Order: sequence, then structure tokens, then C-alpha cells
Amino acid sequence: MVRRAGLALILAATLALTACGATYRNHGYVPEDSDLAALTVGVDTRETVAAAVGRPSSRGILDASGWYYVQSRWRNFAYRAPQEIDREVVAISFDERGTVSNVERFGLDDGRVVPLSRRVTTSNVQGVSFLRQLFGNLGNLDIGEFLN
Repeated sequence: MVRRAGLALILAATLALTACGATYRNHGYVPEDSDLAALTVGVDTRETVAAAVGRPSSRGILDASGWYYVQSRWRNFAYRAPQEIDREVVAISFDERGTVSNVERFGLDDGRVVPLSRRVTTSNVQGVSFLRQLFGNLGNLDIGEFLN
């Protein structure tokens, strides 16, 4: 009986420890160095880049300046928030004629930021609560506007 209880305790401890193991998720796509080596600066165009390494998911507005390929690896551990442990960005720049002008690779340790999207509000509402915003407008009302 004691032996079974000890075995059950060891099994429960093993299961508890393995349940706390980290899980990893990969997002995005970055071309391999061998594929990027096939690109020639000043010669290749958007069409040949698309055929060699594929089209990026970040396109549209960014077509004029370049294409950005982004891949990141996230670690999830138990109850903690997911943490980005690795990021790679490949930036392929094009000139006005649509030919490749530069190919760059950035990593998380480079500390470089490529702003793919920026959403900036025109007014600063940081540090102001919703109620303060609501009641702050009460003094700005002009009764004459309502009477006309």
C-alpha cells in the first residue's frame, strides 16, 4: 500500500513538472540566406524577387519603399505572458524603377525597429481617465448653442 502511494506521488510530481514545460510558437516567414544570395542588387525586380523568395505578407502601402519579411518565435511558460525570444526581419528595398537596391537582415538583438504600421492619435489622452475626460468637457458647453 505504501509502495503504491509512493509510486503515485512520484507519478503526480513527474506530471506536474512536465506540465510546466515551455511551449514555443513560430510566426511569419523569412527567406533563407541561400535564397537571398540568388538576388542581385540593381538587376532583380519585384517579379523576380517574388519568384525567388515569394511575396511578403506586408505589402500594399509598402510597395513603394520595399518588402518586409518578418518571423518571430514566442515562448509560453505556464501562467506567464508570452515572451518573444527571437525575431528576424528581412527588408528588400526597391528603387524608383522597381529594381532591388538593398537587402538587409535584422535580428532581435540588433535593436532596430522597422515600423510596418503606426497608429498615432492626434490628442494626448495618456494619464487621463475616462471620467475626467467626460467631466472635463462639461465646462466647455455654451448654452447659447443649444438655444439656437
